[in-house]
Amino acid sequence: MRAFIFPGQGSQAVGMGKALNDASPAARAVFQEVDEALGQHLFRLMSDGPADDLTLTENAQPAIMANALATLAVLEREAGVSLSDKADYVAGHSLGEYSALAAAKAFDLPTTARLLKLRGRAMQAAVPVGEGAMAALLGADLDKARTIAGAAVDAILAEGGEELVCTVANDNDPSQVVISGHRTAVERAVALAKELGAKRAVLLPVSAPFHCPLMQPAADAMDAALAEAKISAPLVPVFANVDAVAIADPGAIRVALVQQVTGVVRWRESVLAMAEAGVTQFVEFGGKVLTPMVKRIAPDVDAISVVTMDDVEQLLKKL
Repeated sequence: MRAFIFPGQGSQAVGMGKALNDASPAARAVFQEVDEALGQHLFRLMSDGPADDLTLTENAQPAIMANALATLAVLEREAGVSLSDKADYVAGHSLGEYSALAAAKAFDLPTTARLLKLRGRAMQAAVPVGEGAMAALLGADLDKARTIAGAAVDAILAEGGEELVCTVANDNDPSQVVISGHRTAVERAVALAKELGAKRAVLLPVSAPFHCPLMQPAADAMDAALAEAKISAPLVPVFANVDAVAIADPGAIRVALVQQVTGVVRWRESVLAMAEAGVTQFVEFGGKVLTPMVKRIAPDVDAISVVTMDDVEQLLKKL
């Protein structure tokens, strides 16, 4: 069995998609359709930068999706490979869940682009710049990360400070968990991390504290947008971030996407659940971020990254 998987924010880079666009009419059509849906020259930004503008959440999210879907389009439209024939499940990390749903035809491409543009804006607007933060705890599992986050909040309270948010945001793999919340609390967690058992803690260069309760205004915005969006049953089930189970009902997909904004990205559990369901090969489209995570979670599976035209040729030999 096989799963097609899609990366999340942080995998963007100036130049992304340019070689695909030059080499493939199918990829070029995806980029053009996304540009038209958004009414902006997003592909030009992806190709030429500047990096600061591409990194803006409202641009990074649709850009990463477009790059992933363009890569898949090369496989489907030019090599004649159908996702429904070659994949048993799809999944994505955070915004990658929208890419996965678009790949499985639950959303059309213009709808996906517009939803991600809105999602990026709403997530950025939910917390004033500078008030939130995220940090990666390396060499820490989920339980250890929860202990560190809780200790940071308790320490601030013990000093007479107000109760702040510091919670697990991404359970990425057995050795990497990301925490999110108020900057003061996250910085305290980073300071406490090593003495509480983490190998290292690193503040992440993000503009907002994603996947924590502070994102509730963004969740409300997505609830309203998704209520109006057409969601079809996907060609294959999607493993949802929020509960790490396979779903295919459009109503369940809508609920999961709203909950995902403030909820934990349960990527480690999702990969384990897919492996337990019989998946032996994971194919990541448009990035090289999830593949090493998959190998750390399930060392016995085959994990492949598909980014270039050469990667598509190599994948065709394995399908």
